[in-house]
Formats: sequence, structure tokens, C-alpha cells
Amino acid sequence: MSDEGILTMKELAEYLKIAEKTAYRFALEGKIPGFKVGGAWRFRKSEIDRWISKQKRKEGDNG
Repeated sequence: MSDEGILTMKELAEYLKIAEKTAYRFALEGKIPGFKVGGAWRFRKSEIDRWISKQKRKEGDNG
């Protein structure tokens, strides 16, 4: 997996330690920032890291 730049769906799932199906569903539902190149989903690692930070903040607000 690349430490920078763009992640594939498989790399995203590995990075988040979730199933590819779950990552795909999150992307389809707009729950995670991503874009399509042709028919394939791609994700900017910097945006995913920001998304993770937001999730942590939300979790902290609810706890």
C-alpha cells in the first residue's frame, strides 16, 4: 500500500481493517470520501485520514 496519494478499494479496506464489501458500501452511500476513475473507486489517503479524525471527534462527542 502506498503511504501517500491514492488508495484502491482493496488498499482502503486493508488500511481501515474492514471488509472490502463494507468499504464499497460506505463509498456508495457517501459515508467515506472517494471518487471513481472509470468504474473503479479511488480514495485520497489524506482525505481518508481527515475522515478518520472526524469519526474520532464524533465518537468523543457521544461518549
